[in-house]
Amino acid sequence: MAPVGGQVNVQPVREDLLYKRFRRMKAPEFEGPTDPIAADNWLIDIQVILDFMRLTEQEKVLCASFALRKDARHWWMTVQMRRDVLAMDWQDFVTEFRAMYYNTEILAAQQDEFTSLQQGSMTVMEAVQKFEQLARLCPELVPTEREKVRRMMKMFRTDISKQVSAGSSPPTLVSDCVSRAIRAEYWINRDKEARAQIFKARKEEKVVVKQTQPRQSSESNQKGQTSGPTQNSKQFGRNKRKENFSGQGQQRNFPPKRNNRGIEGSNTDFPQCAKCGKKHLGVCRMGTNACYLCGKEGHYARNCNQNPQNQNQNQNQNLHVQAEM
Repeated sequence: MAPVGGQVNVQPVREDLLYKRFRRMKAPEFEGPTDPIAADNWLIDIQVILDFMRLTEQEKVLCASFALRKDARHWWMTVQMRRDVLAMDWQDFVTEFRAMYYNTEILAAQQDEFTSLQQGSMTVMEAVQKFEQLARLCPELVPTEREKVRRMMKMFRTDISKQVSAGSSPPTLVSDCVSRAIRAEYWINRDKEARAQIFKARKEEKVVVKQTQPRQSSESNQKGQTSGPTQNSKQFGRNKRKENFSGQGQQRNFPPKRNNRGIEGSNTDFPQCAKCGKKHLGVCRMGTNACYLCGKEGHYARNCNQNPQNQNQNQNQNLHVQAEM
């Protein structure tokens, strides 16, 4: 290469050598999607490779057009029919490309998406990546760094944006805003994990308590059965005796018991009899032929005159005889 007029004169590279160099770079292909974000990503990727190869303006157009496939290849054929592509520079290619794949309707939809973009369930890095993609298509909406930071702060979730803007010096650069948001997201997630562990531990503790309660109740029932008759078993025995004594399925009424103070009520204060094992006063008549109510022999308690049920029957019979007389 020899300088000509103070500039470097780059000799044209043969197309076969240029083709081999370009293929070794494994450049991405473009098939012509209608999504302007995908088109913009391809344009950025191919431009990085072309700049690295240090090609001329015409060589950039030649290599970029070689990476076009399917619908994009048909579009480039229409450009060749109306323009001299060998005389085009890289900026002309970019202008034609954006005119085709950055149409007004699609860009308007991207602008609406950019203005209403919210982080939602995305991570900070996912939201920032989406923000940058849309910002490239809408440069007029973020003309300055400060405006870009302002829109990014509105995009973040409220809990993150509060921590990012906290302090005496809010962020003015995009890089500072993103780094603060990443730190805020980290500590917020740590706090959520700690609360989740506490909630899980409490839930497991409740499950353990519910599982141990039936076991304790069953153990207490077993102890009650081995130690002696409980109050429920006594009541069951009383009801069973009442059913056995009843001739018509009705419960039999026994005279009320009296305690050692002469007041009707419970016999829990009576001493326990060593003979029958029950609590009562007076002489134990168990094993004798004496009536349990009056103590006389020759009849049972159910036929005793001191039985309130027999007294009521006798009164009814006397009233009936008086009525007949």
